[in-house]
Amino acid sequence: MIGFYNYTVILTFLSLLSGTAGSFLCLSGVASPAVGMLFLMFSGVCDSFDGTVARTKKNRSRREQCFGVQIDSLADLMSFGMLPASVGVALLFSGLPQGEAALTPVRVLLLVVALAFVLAALIRLAFFNVLEEERDRTRTGERRVYVGLPTTSVALIFPGVLLLQHLVKVDLTWLYFAGLAAVAWLFVCKLEIPKPGMKGILALMGLGLVEFVVMLATCML
Repeated sequence: MIGFYNYTVILTFLSLLSGTAGSFLCLSGVASPAVGMLFLMFSGVCDSFDGTVARTKKNRSRREQCFGVQIDSLADLMSFGMLPASVGVALLFSGLPQGEAALTPVRVLLLVVALAFVLAALIRLAFFNVLEEERDRTRTGERRVYVGLPTTSVALIFPGVLLLQHLVKVDLTWLYFAGLAAVAWLFVCKLEIPKPGMKGILALMGLGLVEFVVMLATCML
């Protein structure tokens, strides 16, 4: 078989499967948008550690390294591009009787926002790969800043929007799509974001854990 199959790719594969499953369940109406967020956060955890796990294998060939980079971006597109957009679409049409699910001008506009979000995620990931290839070729050392908002950040941003909706008991679908539009712009802008240190990473992980626990409790109510 083509490809590489060892422990260095397990987390990336799990992230992809989680993002795909979350999208399927939300779009089919089988699961609520909150459940989709659980899948999103699980993908975020996998993506946070897949690079660290891959680097523990010291004898990786050049092909294995390139394969890992490519599948990571492809998995991220599904998990942090398609899944958040799918949750938005599920929010837009959830709870509507069949006769009221028609495409109104406002819904068409919001669907365009969701599509633009996925496109922006694709551009962000592809450009990141270009920068990484240049950095590797010129051997300029460890990356200190991100150009554009990292796609993984959506695993913290959008669960927060859904939790806010649960707390205030008000339909905040419009806020979710406003978030999609804002994050899409941050994906492709030239904003330089410092790479977080260990304390920053631990703080983000703590925030993600709190969101996951509260979201899980919300789904079980």
